[in-house]
Amino acid sequence: MRWLTNVRLPQAKSCSHGAQQRWRVGLDRSNQIEAIEPIPPVGAAAGIDWQGDWLSPGGVDLQINGGLGLAFPELSSGDLPRLLELLELLWRDGVEAICPTLVTCAVAPLRQSLAVLAEARERHQAGRAQLLGAHLEGPFLEPSRRGAHPKEHLCAPSLAALVERIGGFEADIDLVTLAPELPGSEAVIAALREKGIVVSLGHSGATESQANAAFAAGVGMLTHTFNAMPDLHRREPGAIAAAVLQGDVAMGLIADGVHVAPSMAVLLQKLAPEQVVLVSDALAPYGLSDGEHRWDERTLLVANGTCRLADGTLAGVTLPLLEGVRRLALWSGRPERAIAAATLLPRHVLGDRRSAAEMLVGMPLRETLRWSGNSQALRWQRAALPDPTP
Repeated sequence: MRWLTNVRLPQAKSCSHGAQQRWRVGLDRSNQIEAIEPIPPVGAAAGIDWQGDWLSPGGVDLQINGGLGLAFPELSSGDLPRLLELLELLWRDGVEAICPTLVTCAVAPLRQSLAVLAEARERHQAGRAQLLGAHLEGPFLEPSRRGAHPKEHLCAPSLAALVERIGGFEADIDLVTLAPELPGSEAVIAALREKGIVVSLGHSGATESQANAAFAAGVGMLTHTFNAMPDLHRREPGAIAAAVLQGDVAMGLIADGVHVAPSMAVLLQKLAPEQVVLVSDALAPYGLSDGEHRWDERTLLVANGTCRLADGTLAGVTLPLLEGVRRLALWSGRPERAIAAATLLPRHVLGDRRSAAEMLVGMPLRETLRWSGNSQALRWQRAALPDPTP
């Protein structure tokens, strides 16, 4: 077995090993990770010196709405080639897997998109990000908190409305965002949880008590925390405070510095380091240049990676997921937490509760990420062994 040494692993909060713990990584003859062991504080371990760089799995994006001009709720079978091209772009951008997000739309295009995604899922191959189950963001949203979601396609929560939209596709869905305070949501939450689908509170006006009731019913996440929901307030703490105090509710965060101020992003991660999960919330112009783009029948204006509707409504971003890692590390000075928020913790949301070391064992080294630098200049690349000496 060959060894990499002086390696760090991402972690959400301090553990018994400590944030500065170094590890050694054993590789078999095919450069697959076979073992990961802590290095004792005294002494050194033989091997290829990684000089304290971090090793992580690839990113997992739980909220991405499209890219290369494709909007996931508008997919047709003719879009398959470009969809596969998008998955290749995501892989090059360090993303291992995504939950393709379908924002509120009419029933027929929703079901058509789910069918196209199922077909694309069967075509997975090396060098492409994996399509996980879809993330349905809507239509059971609070109208006053809908943001950029089209009002005409919002719907009151009911089992009939749920079946109309996802009947036959239940196994193709991993995550659903809804407003749990709406009448009828309790039955929908129970039905989704019975099928193993994660339910997230989002585009919601839920109070603290309503959020706590939702968490007790099985809601396990907040969608783009701080956005499309009440802010933290000293007399009306709301869903954010309830989630932090709950301790095991994931909190999606868009770390572009526009959706949420850097200081608030850092504050949230300090309050709940094991709960903050980075998402991109990237829209169809992801991978394209800034400028004017189409989004359904509306105009989308993109400038410096930020997407807005013509009326100024904030709609999303075109920034890669790992750019959010770089920015959060810069703001917080905690690169190990920022890396974990985009690589480890999204997997926890979907049920993989293993540690970083446990996740990495069995992975080909070429499919992992190597993070270099520090919080002021964090950068990543696909991990690889140095070329052999001639």
